Amino acid sequence: MRNSLKLQVLVFILIRTLMNTSVRMVYPFLPAIGRGLGVEIGLLSRAIMLRSASGIFGPFLATIADTRGRKTGMVLGVLVFTSGMALMLFRPSFITFTVMLFISILGIFAFLPAMQAYLGDKVPYERRGLVLALTEFSWSLSFIFGIPVVGFLIIRGGWLAPFPFFTIAGGIAVAGLAWMLPGNKPAGDGGMQMWKNLEKVFTFAPALAGITIGFAISVANEMVNLMFGVWLEGTFGVQIGALAAASVVIGISELTGEGLVGGTTDRIGKRRAVGIGIILNCLVAGLIPILGSSLAGALVGLFCFYLTFEFTIVSAIPLMTEIMPAVRATMMAAFISSTSLGRALGDWIAPALYQFGKDFGGMSGIMAIIAGVLFFNALAGIGLIVLNKSLGGGWHESAENPV
Repeated sequence: MRNSLKLQVLVFILIRTLMNTSVRMVYPFLPAIGRGLGVEIGLLSRAIMLRSASGIFGPFLATIADTRGRKTGMVLGVLVFTSGMALMLFRPSFITFTVMLFISILGIFAFLPAMQAYLGDKVPYERRGLVLALTEFSWSLSFIFGIPVVGFLIIRGGWLAPFPFFTIAGGIAVAGLAWMLPGNKPAGDGGMQMWKNLEKVFTFAPALAGITIGFAISVANEMVNLMFGVWLEGTFGVQIGALAAASVVIGISELTGEGLVGGTTDRIGKRRAVGIGIILNCLVAGLIPILGSSLAGALVGLFCFYLTFEFTIVSAIPLMTEIMPAVRATMMAAFISSTSLGRALGDWIAPALYQFGKDFGGMSGIMAIIAGVLFFNALAGIGLIVLNKSLGGGWHESAENPV
């Protein structure tokens, strides 16, 4: 990998760590944010659901990178994200918080597929799993480093304290990308080309199968994401500092999963790796209620759950980048949008499912969540079988034959 590309990958990791920290901080600190805003967790979950549901706009934003150039897509994305964060500096309220969630995630939806398409253009397919896995380290780094920083800021300055930090860092990122990235190479004629690209993606069977996989595994993961802080606080009485520590444990597990992708997925094949990840995630999920009889066991269960999920989703990303190379950014945006819509559904059903398990289901809240995880992972498995048949070839290929 050229030195200039290595620097770009490093900057992408830092920017994505910043963005992912803003996304993930609501989960462990959900009770603290709710108290700061004076609203119930159920209402907060609806705001988070709206953030995830905004993923429906992702493919429209990502066509900017296919029609106006990768640089435009990335710079615009970070600028929109930063503007969203800045809203909280003016009039903090539940409405402002909801609008902030919506706008900032739109920026991420514009940035991420443009970045992945840029790397798809630059890196050969047989090495792409490693490079994209490196950028996915940002997801785990946000929990290992970002969430503890947010926890420190909240403890010292209240729940609003992280937002000035995000705004300043976002402004620096905009300037850095504008300086670092090469000029745009626009393709197409804007509006008409956008609709053509979207039509290509949503009428292509392998693309639809990939979208199904992203949607289903994201529903499963988000249900645990949303409720693990509530579960740990309610069951074991842990406070903000302990929740931050739990987030570090989860971040380390995700880092491990991303490292496994970098070391194995290109060799064993992307499709096979995704299948292994789904199966292992189901097995681990089934053990969480048993391990959750103690705090240490609960953390072990969460560690393994997030490790196997991260291995699955990060293995899927390089596969998706080669399903439709001609409209790569639009395809990646559709995949990312499917994961976002999956999170929206998870945000919507998780609180009710958790409460049902406690009150009516004859099981604990976390057991009801795990039942949902197993259902949606099974749906993802069906999507993977369809994808494999659509693309052709065997499960044991070391290199796929992408369309």
